[in-house]
Amino acid sequence: MALFLSLCTTGVLTACSSGEKSKNSKPPATPSASEPKTAPRPSTSIDPETAARSAVLKSYTRMWEEQVKAYASADLKGTALKKYAAASAYSRAKVDVEGLQKQGIFAKGRPGHRMKVTSTDLERKVPRAELTDCVDTSSWKYFYRKSGKPVPLPEGNLSQYVTHVKAEKWGKKWMILELTPTQRAC
Repeated sequence: MALFLSLCTTGVLTACSSGEKSKNSKPPATPSASEPKTAPRPSTSIDPETAARSAVLKSYTRMWEEQVKAYASADLKGTALKKYAAASAYSRAKVDVEGLQKQGIFAKGRPGHRMKVTSTDLERKVPRAELTDCVDTSSWKYFYRKSGKPVPLPEGNLSQYVTHVKAEKWGKKWMILELTPTQRAC
């Protein structure tokens, strides 16, 4: 029945309203070989949930790109970290960068990520989202600026670990508010 109704609404079937064919009705036109065949266009509308998930992942990725720049120079100047991180996420990065600067350390490379949005609440006055990320720091190393020697990592330090992330939508953009690294391997 659903298929029948679908075909009726698209005009593929004739005389859907009655079982009889009208004397004046003509059979549906068939396109000639010279007429171009056009495929139906896919819908460009995305449901709000999918759009929100995509946008929050994009903001999280951009926040990490800016954080990597800050750690590489041991300075927040020249980064747009404040455009993507706020609250404790920004404070944590700022404290880390200040610590690197004081100790004469910088970072090379970049961490890898396997992230996913675990929940969203778009009905709130200020929409929220939570993410889980498997941060892989095996390609992100720290070095002493003066000597160029690598900074030894503490024994048992995980190179891949789970991080929990909280974000909120402020106006039209998602801000990363909280990053909580765990001691759980991923």
